[in-house]
Amino acid sequence: MTALPAPSEVLKRLIQFDTTNPPGNEAACIQYIQSLLNDVGIKSQIYEKVAGRPNLVARLQGTGNAAPLLLYGHVDVVTTASQQWTYPPFDAVEADGYIWGRGALDMKGGVAMMVSAFLRAKEHNSSLNGDVILCILSDEEAGGRVGAKFMVDEHPTLFEGVKYALGEFGGFTLYIGGKRFYPIMIAEKQLCAIRATVQGAAGHGSMPIRGAAMAKLARMLTLLDKKRLPVHITPAVRLMMESLANGLSGAPKLMIKQLLNPMLTDTILDLMGEQGRTFDPMLHNTVSPTILEASNKINVIPAQVTLEMDGRLLPSLTPDVILREVQSLVGDDVQLDIINHDPYPSEPDMGLFATLANILRQADSTGIPLPLVLPGVTDGRFFAQLGIQTYGFLPMQLPQDFNFSATIHAANERIPTAALEFGTQAILQVLEQSI
Repeated sequence: MTALPAPSEVLKRLIQFDTTNPPGNEAACIQYIQSLLNDVGIKSQIYEKVAGRPNLVARLQGTGNAAPLLLYGHVDVVTTASQQWTYPPFDAVEADGYIWGRGALDMKGGVAMMVSAFLRAKEHNSSLNGDVILCILSDEEAGGRVGAKFMVDEHPTLFEGVKYALGEFGGFTLYIGGKRFYPIMIAEKQLCAIRATVQGAAGHGSMPIRGAAMAKLARMLTLLDKKRLPVHITPAVRLMMESLANGLSGAPKLMIKQLLNPMLTDTILDLMGEQGRTFDPMLHNTVSPTILEASNKINVIPAQVTLEMDGRLLPSLTPDVILREVQSLVGDDVQLDIINHDPYPSEPDMGLFATLANILRQADSTGIPLPLVLPGVTDGRFFAQLGIQTYGFLPMQLPQDFNFSATIHAANERIPTAALEFGTQAILQVLEQSI
């Protein structure tokens, strides 16, 4: 039998496929993964909504004594345009203990771990209690419409009986108060895109109009920049913060506990500085202005300006809540409309959490697992429609000075080479344990 490639070698090959989305061009990358499966006798199927944008599904048979477990991840990546990289972003250079390249963290590194664990489970002839389904997806970075959403909408029977899934993000190290934590994602915020429309007097650009639509918009943007939306202590966030506080002592423990007092939350976040930025979106709904449309001629003062905003809604809350909060902040001169909402379940199913936490404790006796609410969104929101609870579980031991969140989507995205083996072994343990 041919020796299996190391997870680092799998990742380097995955990075070398330029799957920038748009347009994606994921086919060659997914064909490479399919070839790895073929080499060890694992059959797989390809499903496409759009030609050249495939999704792959493979299955290892278990004894049927447990529900199937789903592993899923995407191979498309975001743009590198206008970024200055130390090494070319699709060369997959290994240097200074890292593998450098677009997708190293988000999420070809995670896919390399999952695929490697899946291959090892086959090689070990592991006696699996339940089937393990591997699903490699396209299009996550642009909404998942031809990836996870397509698979859930048009091929739901492939995932019949699945209760739990492993996906992005979680299991990476987070250092707080001198302690090393491993956040495991149990919930994520809801995508809730909002359009703001502002009206005003129109006219010729040579005759300025005070208080026109653009000026009203400027006032609105200033308010959104300077003020937070109200504090919310949702059940999943409370669970996360209480778990974090229990792992700390002294002043750090006290500060985290005080975050759960809505009267003190914003003050404590400000006192925490850069670390406060990590927790801020877990305690508030947020809106980020991103797309502006106004006049199409430079000499015409527009009668209407529209602004699209990336809204993120905490789990357990509904879109009317964020609309009401933004309206209260910006005033009645602005018309607000929801243009897209992808819901997420309000209450996580914690049934697999203890198993994942124990695996991490065995791998690092000084590490402290804790539940994580993700400020972003993943393909988990689509699988949740089938009643599947996703855990963000791509374990990585990272250096203390490595800023995980600031490295994703940025120049010089990279992953410690050793982290890939750490994560692969942790995922393999999940597959081989009773679930």
